[in-house]
Amino acid sequence: MSAPQKKILVVLTSADKLPNGKPTGWYLPELAHPYYELKDDFELTLVSPAGGAAPLDPASVEAFKSDELATKFLSDSEAQKLVKNTTKLSSVDPSKFDAIFYVGGHGPVVDLAVDQDSIKLIENFYSSGKITAAVCHAPAVFKNTTHDGKPLVAGKKFTGFSNAEEEAVGMTNDVPFLLESALKDLGGKYEKAPEAWAPWVVVDGNLYTGQNPASAGPLAQRIKKDLLK
Repeated sequence: MSAPQKKILVVLTSADKLPNGKPTGWYLPELAHPYYELKDDFELTLVSPAGGAAPLDPASVEAFKSDELATKFLSDSEAQKLVKNTTKLSSVDPSKFDAIFYVGGHGPVVDLAVDQDSIKLIENFYSSGKITAAVCHAPAVFKNTTHDGKPLVAGKKFTGFSNAEEEAVGMTNDVPFLLESALKDLGGKYEKAPEAWAPWVVVDGNLYTGQNPASAGPLAQRIKKDLLK
């Protein structure tokens, strides 16, 4: 008999606006690429703070209109059913999952970074030694998490959307905080790709992070490889 399929909890933002009113949400390729990388080998459960339909950042649809997997995801009825009917984050039993993966977009900086249910979930997964992963802006979710009485990222290598990339997209003054700066201030050891926008994945223990949209697929590949060991 084959082993039962492992389960991954995929967390999406419920924030559809930045503090200044600009539209936001989860970022299309950062779910689309991992979804197609993981869906055949794992059971994926999509959750968000509010439950129901998780808001997609409209800018990501436009920016990735030539991306094959991103456009496939938009017309994939099974995938669309999942993002339009997310489970409420507060109802999750972490013991039923083998890994947690946070999808980026500017939305997580707004809601998930301060969501108490999310913070408790991350701390549970991390302290249980389970893969605790986030890509692009989603490492912002670690800002208020702790482990052994210290910030979770203290002394840990990590990556995420860089200050330079935020400046390049003209959003430095739109986000509540810059994740690179915020997590470095907590003692995190930030790393980034030698070139802007290049894929970059950092694994330190069971903390898995990816730098930017191009890192979402490679991060999912690493999660897949390690979960299937």
